[in-house]
Amino acid sequence: MPHFYNLFVKISIAFVWIANGLFCKVLNLVPRHEQIVARILGNEYSRPLTILIGISEIGMAVWFLSGIKPRLNTYTQIGIVATMNLLEFILVPDLLLWGELNSFFAFLFISLVYFNHFYLNKKRI
Repeated sequence: MPHFYNLFVKISIAFVWIANGLFCKVLNLVPRHEQIVARILGNEYSRPLTILIGISEIGMAVWFLSGIKPRLNTYTQIGIVATMNLLEFILVPDLLLWGELNSFFAFLFISLVYFNHFYLNKKRI
């Protein structure tokens, strides 16, 4: 596959982490994220916890783009996205942007992360 597609997929994956971490959580441009944290972890510390989660998501993008331990990064991304979406689906389904379809979009993202590592970048393994 041409290099352009690899770069496009890599930038797309990093963008998802940065957009969700920085814009949705740290800058609180999507308050629903803090409501989800408040409902699951409690209201008292929901803002600082939401910021910490957002910073962690930005860190995931930086780690992913760095290329350090790509297999561990791939498994970590998949595990985090699956866990977060399962918890949200069970505990706060009414706060999900696309309701039950959130699971479908999470599956698509997980598939993209998997495809990026195990097919587009086979030589790194």
